[in-house]
Amino acid sequence: MSITAYRGGQPIKDEVELQAYLASLLRLENVGLLLGAGASCSAGGQTMRMLWTSFLRDSPTEAEWLLAQRLISDDERRLPALPPLPLPPGAVLIPPNPFVPPPVSSLPNFEVLLDRLEIAIMEWERQGSQELAEAQKVRTALFRAVVNAATLKKEWWASPLGADLADELWAHRSILQKLTAARQPGQPAPWVFTTNYDLAIEWAAESVDLQVINGFLGVHSRRFSPQSFDLGFRNAQAKGEARFGVYNIYLAKLHGSLTWKEVEHNLYEVPASEAWRDIHTFLTGFAERLSYLVLPRAAKYLQTVGYVMGELLRRFAEFMARPQTALIVSGYGFGDEHINRLIRSALLNPTLQVVVYLPEFQGDPAAASLPQTVRRLLALQTPRLTIVGGGDRAYTSALANDLPDPTVYDQELAELRRRLTPERPDAQGDDQE
Repeated sequence: MSITAYRGGQPIKDEVELQAYLASLLRLENVGLLLGAGASCSAGGQTMRMLWTSFLRDSPTEAEWLLAQRLISDDERRLPALPPLPLPPGAVLIPPNPFVPPPVSSLPNFEVLLDRLEIAIMEWERQGSQELAEAQKVRTALFRAVVNAATLKKEWWASPLGADLADELWAHRSILQKLTAARQPGQPAPWVFTTNYDLAIEWAAESVDLQVINGFLGVHSRRFSPQSFDLGFRNAQAKGEARFGVYNIYLAKLHGSLTWKEVEHNLYEVPASEAWRDIHTFLTGFAERLSYLVLPRAAKYLQTVGYVMGELLRRFAEFMARPQTALIVSGYGFGDEHINRLIRSALLNPTLQVVVYLPEFQGDPAAASLPQTVRRLLALQTPRLTIVGGGDRAYTSALANDLPDPTVYDQELAELRRRLTPERPDAQGDDQE
């Protein structure tokens, strides 16, 4: 089966070759994920394009105010052009195609937009301006759009089981299980870095009994303590060739979380059911402010919790600088320049391998539809960078299918399987083994 994937500027011919390469990466000393908004779509989340479209449709008055205040451009005010729905199996598109896509609008950077708005609010508050009330209303609408997208399935918050074994999280569970199963005794646990505020990773890990080390320590009062990232859970029963060397993952939420709360200059993590009371009140309009730290602003580094974000970004940079490291990127649109800079700098590490799943990639490394950072990375044509594209194939479910099971990348078992499987004359072109 042909796929749209390139490594070092050379095409990867089929899924077998891609899976074999991913298998080699899972054997490296350090393995991590970088997940963006697109990684949560299968669980009910939204991409940044979907999020901005929702805001424009649900809050047209607020969007017009942002345009009037020149906080967004006219191009950003247009509804983004969403990709057309895929044709059902067997369907044929008969030309001419009557669908004419609307003009492709640009997306604002949410962090920069909210940062500009926050600065304007502070100035209008100082001046006693009449624009203050409208600005606060617009800020609330933007926050509601972000929080609504990050809640995923609302029923998961109220249930004591969370999202236990929810079908929507099968890809997340599969990825985490395959990553941890690949760890040998003595190897560190995999890292998951995410720009998402949702609890998809936490819920998926809990449903398969994986411990999540996310920087918070405590039982009933969980306070941010970065030294917890230096801890780990070792399988004391693992000996010799035993698999499952770890039972935990490290989770760094680079933009914050719906369950983080600031109390007296300290950052705490609260249970989902407790956080949901405030979130639900905010989303239903009974509260205009949300006490939980989900505000995606560039100025967050100047706030009381700035040290938290700084510590998490430092851990991200430190991870990519380690020898024999693989970073797999999924659902991330390269819209955060501070993260992009860290990735570009990390490629100076001669043993770092980066795999990017990006739906926009269709085989042309210079395509204008690709993020500028991706075009710059592809121009290097380094064999340490692999990109996988091709529409829906590049989302989290594809990564879950592409990552091999532990027995697949055991060379001895793979060789034995090859010898026991006779080659058939008619096997050429067959997608099944």
